[in-house]
Amino acid sequence: MDSSNLAWLIRRHGIEMAMISRGSHIAPVLSVADIIAVLYCGAARLNPRDPKDPQRDRVILSKGHTGAAVYAALAETGFFDPKALISHCANGSTFSGHVSHGVPGVELSTGSLGHGLPVGVGMALAAKRDERGHRVFVVCGDGECDEGSTWESALIAGHHELNNLSVIIDHNKMQSLDTCENTLRLDPFAAKWVAFGWRAVEVDGHDHIALRGALASPTDSCPTVVIAHTVKGKGVSFMENNILWHYRAPLGDDYRNALRELCVIRPAGLSDPYEGRNKA
Repeated sequence: MDSSNLAWLIRRHGIEMAMISRGSHIAPVLSVADIIAVLYCGAARLNPRDPKDPQRDRVILSKGHTGAAVYAALAETGFFDPKALISHCANGSTFSGHVSHGVPGVELSTGSLGHGLPVGVGMALAAKRDERGHRVFVVCGDGECDEGSTWESALIAGHHELNNLSVIIDHNKMQSLDTCENTLRLDPFAAKWVAFGWRAVEVDGHDHIALRGALASPTDSCPTVVIAHTVKGKGVSFMENNILWHYRAPLGDDYRNALRELCVIRPAGLSDPYEGRNKA
């Protein structure tokens, strides 16, 4: 599947899942959609026919509250039937609000922020010591870069020269209830990672070509961090850079207006998986 098509489908499924579940976190799902689409369209080596293939790359969603984006990507790339997504956040559903390893293709359940990178570092270190060829990708939020566990892990990864590890930061400049700048300033962001022994690359997080280039096979002897500059709520104008949509669910007119805007940017020839099932 083309990554542009997958990014749109992630956004479309995300709106639907948030509406049905009355759930939170639609704005960060929209901001991370392009990053997830590029990873699941070839940047990471994955096998939907064998989700536990020992040769697979490992993808960890550390910002677990955007699990809907990964669920949608997995569904649309063949790990399971996309129709299952409508059970998102329902009682007893495998598709919990924060990403769950009970879903085929999900490596790690993540809830509290700052947990994904420590595990990713352990996976990368084990792979390097065992001389295995797979890579480890960890998708982080900028808000979780307030966590000490993130920087302790970064220090360990730099020390062990884990060039099989790539971290992608969804840098939408907002977290929970305010901007990153007002909560805990991150700048000079890239320089901090470099000081910890990493190669730092900054890209437009909605530019698929730039993302693919940044995630190409490493040539350096150090881990890579890709600081992907994104727009929170990307694709729905009234959600963009609006902190309310970190927690608000798209209901009623908000849902219908979001669908109208997504319809405008839908790639040519791509069908809406919910067409005929909802009247917007």
